[in-house]
Amino acid sequence: MRIPAIEQTYEGFMSRAYAIEVEAVERYTQFADQLESHNNREVAAVFRRLAEIEGLHAKHILDEMGWPSLPVLPVPYTGAEGPETAPFDSLHYLMQPYHALEIGLRCEIAAVRYFEDIAAAATDERVRKAANAMAADEREHVTLMRDWMKRVPQPKAGWDEDLDPPRMGD
Repeated sequence: MRIPAIEQTYEGFMSRAYAIEVEAVERYTQFADQLESHNNREVAAVFRRLAEIEGLHAKHILDEMGWPSLPVLPVPYTGAEGPETAPFDSLHYLMQPYHALEIGLRCEIAAVRYFEDIAAAATDERVRKAANAMAADEREHVTLMRDWMKRVPQPKAGWDEDLDPPRMGD
């Protein structure tokens, strides 16, 4: 993997890592808001908790760098979104906590791969160390997601069937 120019310096890498965390917070918050609008408060609460966890990572990066906020937004990703951002099409208004955790698990696994790839290709020792540390944090989140998934019921077949689907008003 070739590291994008922004991520080849420690400051650039940390700004990208911060942007990834903030983007994940924003998406999980959007999901929570959507599910609350459909009265699916239980799953909304799971997404709010995921947003809180990602927010703590973002705050940790700001604290470590001594930044009051992100100084300069990094250049856009080569892909559509960051590795830890859940796709919009993964949301369903009848989803259950297990589904939310599956989404979180996929995002955490993608983040692990991203940070491992950066660590493997980094030429700057501080970038390599930071990427390895972030990959380790994300691996802990993978474990956390899997543990949470064991504690919530798996959805039964037909979970997405709605005999009274929402309708647009006139």
